[in-house]
Amino acid sequence: MFLHLGENVVVPVKDIIGIFDIENSMYGSDTAQFLRMAEEDGFIEKITDENPKSFVIAEVNKKSKIYLSPISSVTLSKRTELGYTD
Repeated sequence: MFLHLGENVVVPVKDIIGIFDIENSMYGSDTAQFLRMAEEDGFIEKITDENPKSFVIAEVNKKSKIYLSPISSVTLSKRTELGYTD
């Protein structure tokens, strides 16, 4: 199963490490510093020019990648649950 992150970007659900709300995460200086360092190191992919609502950490080809998505973390999380039953 794949998760559509916005525009033409999809990621296999099995490769996703975490989905985070960017607005709430930016209040913690540790998260802001983490994202700043990740951007400097080239790990961040901005999906669109819109302001990001969430960020998704995934392992792509055995490398960590952070996607800045215009879709809310709640919506993305709900999309990962589609098709799963207990």
